[in-house]
Amino acid sequence: MIRHTVLFKFKPDFPPADKQTWIAGLERMAGNIPGMVSLTHGPAVLNQERSFDYAIVADFERVEDIEVYSTHPLHEPLKAYSFPNSEQILSVDFHL
Repeated sequence: MIRHTVLFKFKPDFPPADKQTWIAGLERMAGNIPGMVSLTHGPAVLNQERSFDYAIVADFERVEDIEVYSTHPLHEPLKAYSFPNSEQILSVDFHL
């Protein structure tokens, strides 16, 4: 099992409506991408100086399943929101 974790630091001018569309797109992915075992996500709670704004944690059966997810038609449109509206995006994938 592989855990895929992504942290987002959003730009201050990320339009709220676009952010809600992005979050709704995350919800649509759960249970609809082959090899994805689980998907959780949410905004930062503590909002400290070192905090990022949002996190996604997805578990996959195999490393190859992350490639399927990365180019899946439910995931692709979300990139149009996250990349231009983020100051920084970090990710890490590790074995559970």
